[in-house]
Amino acid sequence: MFFNERSTQAESFDKLDRPAVETEVAFRELDRLNRFFRFQHAFASRLPPWLGRDRCRYLKILDVGAGTGFLGKKLSAWAREQGWNWHFTNLDLNPVVLKSCPPADPVVGSALDLPFANGSFDLVIASQMTHHLTNAEITTHWREAWRVSNDAIFICDIHRNAGLYALLWLTTLLLGTERSVREDALISVKRGFHQGEWRELAARAGIPKASVWLYYGTRIVLQARKSAG
Repeated sequence: MFFNERSTQAESFDKLDRPAVETEVAFRELDRLNRFFRFQHAFASRLPPWLGRDRCRYLKILDVGAGTGFLGKKLSAWAREQGWNWHFTNLDLNPVVLKSCPPADPVVGSALDLPFANGSFDLVIASQMTHHLTNAEITTHWREAWRVSNDAIFICDIHRNAGLYALLWLTTLLLGTERSVREDALISVKRGFHQGEWRELAARAGIPKASVWLYYGTRIVLQARKSAG
């Protein structure tokens, strides 16, 4: 069946040699889609009850595959409303998009070889970047995230299913999303994941007691802690 296995079809977002102007337009469109779907909500709704509100008062966070840093910007503003201080380091392989990051320590680097010492961050997150990797690369990506975290990792990506594919097809059509971004959004669903696949990959990455769950049937989440919190 169409959604039984992950697609290996490439996306335009995978091209690092894309012209800078084209890249900037594509990421603006992506941020617009993420704003529409409130992609920060999974983090804002889950992290405080999971980590504990006292733990959330100050967090040093690494966002892997951060793009323009839009997620960190939204979550930092939300945390300030709670009286908390969340400091983000935004890492991405593409230096073009990092230029538009808010002043939050942008770093050019790979998710497969994070340029940080062990335990450098309280929390390592990634949102909708994992599907750009092969399964073998994902285990390295998660192992690296686990290595540089001193407490927790929280990874979100796309749940591969026909319902989400149809929803994105209709939504991007109605929003008038730029053609290449619209095509990539649909490819992303085909490159997404099922829960069993993520549990197996977490085991390969050596992440103990990883919890894998679905967010409203559209996104898949991996969370794990090193502490006993």
